[in-house]
Parts: sequence; C-alpha cells; structure tokens
Amino acid sequence: MFGNYLIGLREGLEASLVVCILVAYLVKTERRDALRPVWLGIAIACGISLAFGALLTFGSQALTFEAQELLGGSLSIVSVGLVTWMVFWMKRTARHLKGELHGKLDAALAMGTGALVATAFLAVGREGLETALFVWASVRASGEGSSAPLAGVLLGIATAIVLGWLFYRGALRINLAKFFKWTGGMLVVVAAGVLAYGVHDLQEARFLGGLDTKAFDVSSAVPPDSWYGTLLKGVFNFQPDPTVFQLSVWALYLVPVLVLFFMERGRPAEAKAQSTDGADAAPVG
Repeated sequence: MFGNYLIGLREGLEASLVVCILVAYLVKTERRDALRPVWLGIAIACGISLAFGALLTFGSQALTFEAQELLGGSLSIVSVGLVTWMVFWMKRTARHLKGELHGKLDAALAMGTGALVATAFLAVGREGLETALFVWASVRASGEGSSAPLAGVLLGIATAIVLGWLFYRGALRINLAKFFKWTGGMLVVVAAGVLAYGVHDLQEARFLGGLDTKAFDVSSAVPPDSWYGTLLKGVFNFQPDPTVFQLSVWALYLVPVLVLFFMERGRPAEAKAQSTDGADAAPVG
C-alpha cells in the first residue's frame, strides 16, 4: 500500500503544483476572468485521465488470459519507461517549473480562451495520463482483488491535494527540488518491482520464456499471505519466487537508474539556487 500511496502523492503533487501555479499567477496578475477556461482545461484533463484508467481496468477484462497478460506486461513496461523519464525530468526542472508555466500562460492569454483551455489541459493532462497508466500497472502488480493498493493511491492523491492547497495559501514551504529527488528515488524502486512484474506477465503470456526457471523460492520463509509478505509486496512488489529473467531485469534496471538519479555533477550554482524553503518551485509569491 505504501508504494501506491507514494505514487499517488508524487504524481498528485506534481499536478497540484501545476494547478496552483496557473491559478496563483492569474490571481496575482488580476486576470480572474481567465480562471474559468483554465479550470475547464483542468477538468477535461482529469476526465480523460479517469476515462483512460477505466478503459485500462474494464477494457482488458473481455480479453483471454494470455491477451490480458500480454497487455498488462507491455503496459507495465511502458509505464516504467514513462515514470523513469518523468522523475529525471522533474529533478532537473522542479525549480524552474513556475517560470516555464508562467511563460506558457502569458502566450495563451494573448491568444484567447481556447489557448487557455489547451494550456491547462496539456499541463495537467500529461501528469494525469502518466498517473493513470502507472497506477494501473502498480495496482495490478500489487495484487488484484485487493482494495488496499487503490486505497493507497487515493490516499496519496488526497494528501497531494491538501499539500497543494497549503502551498497556495502560503502555509507550507519545503524544498521541492529535494522532495522530488528523494521521492523520485523511492519511485524508481517501486518502478523496478512493476517492471519485474511486467516481465512475469509476458512470461505467463508465453511471449517470453523462462517461466519455470526460478532464481530462488523463499515462499516458506516469506509466505505471500503473511503480514510481512503483504508488506513487502505492497512496498516493493516483492515476489518470493521470481524467475531468473525477472530478477535479472529488476537488477539491471534498479542499480544503474538509481546510480544515475542520485549522481551529483558538482554544480554549486544549481545547489545555491535551491533555497531552503523551495521558493523557486513554490506556486505562490
């Protein structure tokens, strides 16, 4: 459940910050008349993201078992690719996000209502579609038939909305660059588990071989239905009997991606730019 909570918190906070930046800028520049098309674009983005999630959830149920596993495995791998790109992108641009969105909003204000709707839709829609895909893949990997993974995601999103509101009101300030760096690292660990599960799906679909070649089996020591087995599954997507292929892919993804993600490049100017209260990335001011 914690892994899915982290996904909801991380992805939800990105979307919340985008919304806060757009709304705060319009209020500050006394362009409240532009708030309605911005909220319309945000609502459309949320609706399409929910519809995409529902399509993934219910659309796959009509498929055969092999087709479901093939679809699930393929989309899990795609979602890992997207979330990996996202955490690296957010690490680089978190402190510049406000200025980037302000520039786009200024251009949209000059073009008219349709441009405002499109700007808000694109700004939030990308986050929403990425979230829907990765949440679907992670919930599927955490164990179908259980409400805990989905509850974790919803709780994370709810927390992100509250944090976004506190940012907007000026009641909360944190170093957003550091926040996204450390939550991004944890998200990479979750993504590694989703990737391994996606490989297992492809093996069950007979698209990949090696399903019967187990790397190890600790099911007797870590029963999947035990409290600690459930905890490991929920946080790390741990499987007590992975295949050699699964374990290899998990390690080949996790180790180099974590090393690259946390690698410091010795740029003191950038470190200085990251203020202790995260003002460069905060949505108000």
